[in-house]
Amino acid sequence: MYEVILGIIRNFRFADAVDIAVVSYVIYKVLGFIKETRAQQLVRGIIILVVIFFLSDLFDLYLLNWLLKSVATMGMFALVVLFQPEIRRGLEQMGRRGLVSQQFKSVDKEHAMEFVSAMVTAIDDFSATRTGALIAIERDTMLNDIIETGAVVDAKMSVRLIENLFYEGSPLHDGAVIIRGDRIHAASCVLPLTENKNLGRNLGTRHRAGVGLSEVSDALVIIVSEESGVISVAEDGKLRRFMDLKSIEKMLLNIYLPPDESFQSRVRSIAKRGGHKDEDQ
Repeated sequence: MYEVILGIIRNFRFADAVDIAVVSYVIYKVLGFIKETRAQQLVRGIIILVVIFFLSDLFDLYLLNWLLKSVATMGMFALVVLFQPEIRRGLEQMGRRGLVSQQFKSVDKEHAMEFVSAMVTAIDDFSATRTGALIAIERDTMLNDIIETGAVVDAKMSVRLIENLFYEGSPLHDGAVIIRGDRIHAASCVLPLTENKNLGRNLGTRHRAGVGLSEVSDALVIIVSEESGVISVAEDGKLRRFMDLKSIEKMLLNIYLPPDESFQSRVRSIAKRGGHKDEDQ
């Protein structure tokens, strides 16, 4: 045993270390992805079937062993069809280019600050008046198939415009608004509904649509409840409820501005507000 271990150490190469590190990282990411999705229960079932397969082979249970071998081939195709959304989401996460999309890099800092301010103001108004709103901010995953279900607007962001789009009497109020860069790109868009059964039964179609889009893309979806005025955010298949305006502003600044610029802008904004308070006093 000692000689075997010594032989392995002598023949161990740098390439072997890299190989082990890469495989370990891949396994770690796969396990982390499985933990966050409904595939967690599936993996447990597969492990049980694998154990039964080895036991059937060990105790010469020929019929059960043959049955499990036959089912394994068809089961692989069934898994791909059944978990297509999770597989697609995982591949999209692997293919993302970076933390900041190119379309946001092209947005001028001043325009970005104006956009964020207008968004926060509009969301505040929606919450106060209990106006149902569903806003999806496109990031690396293009939402062209979603945009095709609605009407292209391609207009500069303004509080009055986005409030008019969600006004109950507007022909485009029923659906989602898609934000591309710093512009309102489309309205009245139909989003895919989530099949997550863990969401509360009190959540309606608007919330399920927001979570559904976040499951198949990296879009940030902001939802305002028509019944309660509660602000929610859907991202990466998860729904966060009872969000305050400061948290929304911080999330938007992190998207539209690099972390350092976002922090500096917030410091200047806070200092400016403090200066106005001193003058009023």
